[in-house]
Amino acid sequence: MADGGAVAPRPAAVEVGDVFRAHGAVYRRHHPMSDRQSKVMRAIQQCRTSALGGHLQVCSDCGFSQPAYNSCRDRHCPKCQSVRQALWLEQRRERLLPVPYFHVVFTLPGSLRRLCRRNDREMYNLLFAAASQTLLRLGQDPKWLGGRLAITTVLHTWTRELQYHPHLHCIVTAGGLSPDGTRWIFGSTRYLFPVAVLSALFRGLFLDGLKKLVERDQVRLDGQDFPSLLDALYRESWVVYAKRPFGGPEQVFRYLGRYTHRVGISNQRLISMDEQGVCFATKNGKKLTLPPQEFIRRFLLHVLPEGFVKTRHYGLWASGKAQQALEVARTLLQTQRERAATLRPLGVDSDSEEDAAPKDESDAQDESDAENFVQRLLRLCGMDVSRCPACQTGRLVREPLPHQSLATGIGSDTS
Repeated sequence: MADGGAVAPRPAAVEVGDVFRAHGAVYRRHHPMSDRQSKVMRAIQQCRTSALGGHLQVCSDCGFSQPAYNSCRDRHCPKCQSVRQALWLEQRRERLLPVPYFHVVFTLPGSLRRLCRRNDREMYNLLFAAASQTLLRLGQDPKWLGGRLAITTVLHTWTRELQYHPHLHCIVTAGGLSPDGTRWIFGSTRYLFPVAVLSALFRGLFLDGLKKLVERDQVRLDGQDFPSLLDALYRESWVVYAKRPFGGPEQVFRYLGRYTHRVGISNQRLISMDEQGVCFATKNGKKLTLPPQEFIRRFLLHVLPEGFVKTRHYGLWASGKAQQALEVARTLLQTQRERAATLRPLGVDSDSEEDAAPKDESDAQDESDAENFVQRLLRLCGMDVSRCPACQTGRLVREPLPHQSLATGIGSDTS
């Protein structure tokens, strides 16, 4: 590799867009689709193809040229997430608190999946509300902590096999701001709250909210026996999984960044495709082959409602008035660290660069405005897309595409 930039990741041999282009037309003819699913499929089919237009990249040294087509920018597209993920992480880093964090996963029982698929927006909103209130209530309870937590939550709806499996990933501070805002209360670094307590409260809050939605006719039951379903759900133990704490705040958001912008399956997991099936990696070195129509069906199960917000923040990380409380918490923690530094024995290094306070927001904004897309992609993702792939020394210059290279559709599937 030549100096001055990183090599872009190896392109996937098969992409989700390839599957849609090869088999999407047949799927449309034989399967009912929502307008939202049709829109997502078309966007992924057209992503970085001549259908969306683009420009020509020409090397200033060797004359190499290649077309560069525009991205669809749909959030379900596996090709359009890496830069968004890096930008999100950069923005969220400014709000980090120098404390331990826990990763908690709230999962809905399988018996609720039918309701979720028919009422996705309402059920997903209820999942966010029940999980966040579970954490906030236990955090505020003096029996468990007595402080206001900072929480980030991300919705996922899939398994590694692309099956429908709604669950919520939560990153939670191991401690919180006291009610009077005068001190930071540190929680246990071994566990957040007892799992049995988390599970019982989550179940109660979710089912109470579900009953209210049914009473107000805000969910479609489609003939489902709701009293019997409700009784079975109250008797069932709901799964809440609390993982071990992270090593530090930077590790938290590098980890969470993979979750916030992840789609049902990445192109890198696809292994091969033919008329018989689509083969992709699952976990633990295993792989699965699905008929193309089944692969498309499973992928489309995870299309979110239009405008739905799948990453939400609560407590100290909520928007609005919580910003002031977040700054209070940061000041208190910084003061404590400074006091600890004065007591540090001689010969012990001061705080590492990773733990340093974030740069002033105005400075970060000025740098962001001064960067163009290519510079930002190199800084955040290590990808130098301006370097010529042929000679590795020249820089690629934008030129208009020849008129004849612009196509009006994608293959034979333009419906």
